[in-house]
Amino acid sequence: MSTLTIRLPDDKHVRLRRLAKHREMSVNKLMEELATISLSEFDAETRFRTLASRGSAKKGLAILDRLDAEFAKNLR
Repeated sequence: MSTLTIRLPDDKHVRLRRLAKHREMSVNKLMEELATISLSEFDAETRFRTLASRGSAKKGLAILDRLDAEFAKNLR
């Protein structure tokens, strides 16, 4: 396990401590949770961009058109 020191404005540190207290966890655990969320979002975006670069824009738009049609049909 690594140790990381970060610099934050005092007001942001106070808000993070309050959030951690509200969630009944330590600031350390909160930061770990937030880092996990950010990394998961980054990984999902990277996978999406990789798949999108291999795909066909024409096929992708056709799929979206079909989804729009189904959504509109279900609204009626």
